[in-house]
Amino acid sequence: MKENIKILFMDVDGTMTNGDIYCSADGEEYKTFNVKDGYAIAHILPKCGITPVIITGRQSGIVEYRAKELGVTEVYQGSKDKLLTLIDVLQKFGNRFSHVAYIGDDINDIECIKKCGFTACPADAVPEVLEEVDYVCRTNGGRGAVREFIDVITK
Repeated sequence: MKENIKILFMDVDGTMTNGDIYCSADGEEYKTFNVKDGYAIAHILPKCGITPVIITGRQSGIVEYRAKELGVTEVYQGSKDKLLTLIDVLQKFGNRFSHVAYIGDDINDIECIKKCGFTACPADAVPEVLEEVDYVCRTNGGRGAVREFIDVITK
């Protein structure tokens, strides 16, 4: 296990999901989540004393529902500046950047990636993110990348 990791920040669209958003005619959104990611978040992280945190630039009832289902209590939606949100969470928990693992897939994750102790992205992240992270997952977003990263952190 990466001994100093106390918090795992996870982006949603393109990381916990494959990035597709299905919309009905009345505006209802649908997303898919990977069950292996969910198992690792709900069962492996707590055993290792790592707090899961969901951070996303969008606002979605689906994310709130999935977080509750997984027992994730730290959920930050509609974050226009993810780094400021991350700093607020670090202050809340009394941790340092070096205690944070972060997984994200797009340009709005780069500031956080540059600051955190151990970082990753799905295999299909944008090139700018692929160049910045410590670990590039073999799997794509929404296809087990979060589980893969959790396994790397906790082994």
